[in-house]
Amino acid sequence: MQKIRKLVIPAAGFGTRFLPQTKAMPKEMLPIVDKPVIQYVVEEAISAGIEDIGIVTGALKRAIEDHFDVPNADLLNNLEAGGKTDLLEAMHDLTSQANFLYIRQKGMYGTGTAVLCAEPMIENETFAVMWGDEFIRSTPPRLSQMIRVYEQYGGAVISAVRIPNKEDLKRYGIADVEPVEGNVYKINQIVEKPHPDKAPSNLATIGAYILPPEIFAILRQQQPGTGGEIWLSEAITELIRTGYPVYACEIEQGKYYDTGNKLEYLKAVVELALQHPDLHREFKAFLKTLPLD
Repeated sequence: MQKIRKLVIPAAGFGTRFLPQTKAMPKEMLPIVDKPVIQYVVEEAISAGIEDIGIVTGALKRAIEDHFDVPNADLLNNLEAGGKTDLLEAMHDLTSQANFLYIRQKGMYGTGTAVLCAEPMIENETFAVMWGDEFIRSTPPRLSQMIRVYEQYGGAVISAVRIPNKEDLKRYGIADVEPVEGNVYKINQIVEKPHPDKAPSNLATIGAYILPPEIFAILRQQQPGTGGEIWLSEAITELIRTGYPVYACEIEQGKYYDTGNKLEYLKAVVELALQHPDLHREFKAFLKTLPLD
């Protein structure tokens, strides 16, 4: 059983839902209080034992590279002179705990193309994929839960959460599953954005994957799908058709933050601000002063 050491984060999208903000700023760098969205993803990966993180970028994404680079001397000197040792240590820890590689996306658009561009980095290993504009906070971390499933059952593993509101099922890829054990299910198929009355379950496949290197051969042969793009979800459907076992890991004790759209992004900012150790009291008091009627 291979150790999961490598992670791919597709981050080449235009972020059109957040224009004009994302005209010059990557959507993955939108702040959740004092950290960008993608940092929550990276911190989760490092806590799960990931060593190499490949971020697939496109035009106007240099801010991501700068964020995970070693801080420049002027900033370090400024923090040291100001006695801000906690910030100094935090910035060093972020850049030193994993190797960061940056890959410019080439070829067609779509999540599948982004993953395929990372093949030279992955070589012949089983690896993880996580989106850079959404995250799950859970105990233990989502990716750690998924790795446990992989170590027990092998195959491919996709993170999943229950969608309580039936009308929201049409926003996600919904899994047709059969129970295996506990929070583990074998996926028969994934129905993309089904009509709520035709959804096979309320278990949505969201945000993180553990995939075998065989996925690259499928992506290379894949024809453009919806919108003329190459989609990872369609490659996973083909992987299931070949008989390769694909499991859903329903994330336990977790909360999903879909920061890829404006409303859910704002909800995440407010909720995490209310949990922030330095801000929560004053922020809660401020919210109570707002005329919400």
